[in-house]
Amino acid sequence: MSEPTKYVLGEDAIPTHWVNLLPDLPGEPLPPLSPRTGQPAGPEDLTPIFPLALIGQEVSPEPLVAIPDAVRDAYRLWRPTPLFRARRLERELNTPARIFYKYEGVSPAGSHKPNSAVPQAYENAQAGIEKLVTETGAGQWGSSLAFACSLFGLECEVFMVGSSYDQKPYRRSMIQTWGATVHRSPSQLTESGRAQADHPTGSLGIAISEAVEVAAQDPDCNYALGSVLNHVLLHQTVIGQEAIAQLELAGATPDVVIGCVGGGSNFAGLTFPFLRGTLRGENAIRYAAAEPAACPTLTRGVYAYDYGDTAGLTPLMPMYTLGHGFVPPPVHAGGLRYHGDAPMVCALVKAGVVEPRAYRQNDAFAAAVQFARCEGIIPAPEPAHAIRAAIEEAELAREAGEERTILFGLCGHGNFDLAAYDAYLAGTLEDPEFSDADLQRALDALPAAPAL
Repeated sequence: MSEPTKYVLGEDAIPTHWVNLLPDLPGEPLPPLSPRTGQPAGPEDLTPIFPLALIGQEVSPEPLVAIPDAVRDAYRLWRPTPLFRARRLERELNTPARIFYKYEGVSPAGSHKPNSAVPQAYENAQAGIEKLVTETGAGQWGSSLAFACSLFGLECEVFMVGSSYDQKPYRRSMIQTWGATVHRSPSQLTESGRAQADHPTGSLGIAISEAVEVAAQDPDCNYALGSVLNHVLLHQTVIGQEAIAQLELAGATPDVVIGCVGGGSNFAGLTFPFLRGTLRGENAIRYAAAEPAACPTLTRGVYAYDYGDTAGLTPLMPMYTLGHGFVPPPVHAGGLRYHGDAPMVCALVKAGVVEPRAYRQNDAFAAAVQFARCEGIIPAPEPAHAIRAAIEEAELAREAGEERTILFGLCGHGNFDLAAYDAYLAGTLEDPEFSDADLQRALDALPAAPAL
């Protein structure tokens, strides 16, 4: 009998708790700073836009946080997600490495994002909130929140980054199908949007500013963030917990775990359950964070306090940043076009526990096409960067003649990204350059804050 290609768990294996890595992080935790006072942010900085339950999760010192029954029940619509052994890709690469990938594209929205959208919608509904407003880059988060709001009877309003709004019209259709309203960002609906009219392609930082502005002005409306914050990373850890159980079925232990990184939610979701053991000295797994060379936050940014949005409405966070005023080139990996990154992921990079790598857009798409022709799934542009890193690791294993085990996150499908594949296959896909001058201009505008 041949060995399995996919490893599937039953619904009873959906995790009962999220993994909170905050107590295990190396070094002393650095607090976010209030944008009003420059002092450590308190509840008064968060309660205008977040419910108390999510604020509690954001700062929780507990190593495990219970998943509410209503959230686990909603997770049953698509979880557990499958783990695949990429046997055909292994043969194509002629590598002794074993390559596994955790596939989140089976969710209703086609990505990992509902893992956090559902608990955020649930906790806001429990708090009596009537509406959620958010930003979205490539549309995965916006469509996921629209879906989650439809489950719990909430209104939903989405500010979608301009370049993705134009490139991915069917993501807009998904958002609207689940009952939400979607605007092209920067828009004329907010002061933050009007102030950025000279950046028509937009950015996640601009869209966040617009969404936070709307939420802060409406007592019945809260803000929901799709990445970066601790509670979002917490929710995503169902991915890695399931992967650990599935790799046990396969009789495998990873030598390296790889994820793409924009704000950090997908990367954290896959790696944090493994990283807990690494930080406690229980394993020697390596970790690689793959990002676009056109928006190289972890590989070329500076570690400093910076705003999470363009207008400076959010708390200042300790993170690698390209400067909150940086507007990335309109690459097709819209979910990775963010100037900063999750503070927890940044702390791990700074401590040398996670290795960041940057890849050009054409190299990522070349890897995605090679993967699709072997494994069948057309990847979203974001995880194409993780595939590029996984192929790199497999080639190194071949050169060393070592049977290494590689795990990467395939956080979504690319069925709504075919315009990008059209451009790649036609030879017209660009590789935008990130210049030192671009970086310096953005860094010159960093806010006054304690040095890190």
